[in-house]
Amino acid sequence: MPRSVPSNWSDLPDEGLLDLRLSELPLSLAGTVVESRIEQLQRELSDRGLTFPLHFYLSDEWFTPDGSVSMAVPFYLAHPRLERLEKAQMLAVEGGEHEWCMRILRHEAGHVIDNAYKLRLRKQRRRLFGSSAKPYPEFYDPRPYSKSFVLHLDLWYPQSHPDEDYADTFAVWLTPESNWKTRYAGWRAIRKLDYM
Repeated sequence: MPRSVPSNWSDLPDEGLLDLRLSELPLSLAGTVVESRIEQLQRELSDRGLTFPLHFYLSDEWFTPDGSVSMAVPFYLAHPRLERLEKAQMLAVEGGEHEWCMRILRHEAGHVIDNAYKLRLRKQRRRLFGSSAKPYPEFYDPRPYSKSFVLHLDLWYPQSHPDEDYADTFAVWLTPESNWKTRYAGWRAIRKLDYM
C-alpha cells in the first residue's frame, strides 16, 4: 500500500527524502525548467524537418529505450529540492545546467531518430558507424586524439559503441550554430556528419 507523502516533502532533510519512493512523489515535467529545455529541443528538431510525436517521461536516469520514440529524463530534474539531493549524493547533477542538459537531450534525440526511422538497418549507417548488434563493452579505451569521432559528450563517449557514435554525431549536427562543417573539416568524422 503506497504511503502518504507529506505535503511539505520538499522541506524534508536528505534522510527523509531518501526514505520516499520515486513513485510516491508528486512529480511532473510540466512547469519545470527541463520542460522548457525539451521545448527547445523540439523546436530544433522541427527546424530540421523532424516533426513526430516524441514522448518524455520521468525515470531514474537519462536513456532512450531501444526501439522506442520516447526519452527518459531523470526525476531529480523535476524539482529543485531533488536536484540538491542529487548533488549531495552524487556530487553533480547530470544535465542540471542548461548547456549540459541540451547536450544530453540532443544526444538522446539521436537515439530516438535512430529508432523512429530504423536507421541502424541501413547499410550506409552501418558502414559509417558500425553495427548496433555489437555488444556494449564493460569498459572501453578512448583514443583522445582520434579524428574519427565527434566531441560532444564527455569522456569520448561516442567511441564506446556504434549507437553512441551515431547519437553524438546527430547531436553535433542538430546543435544550432555548432559550425560543424568548419570544426570537423579534415576529420574522418565529417563523413558521418554529412550523412546526417
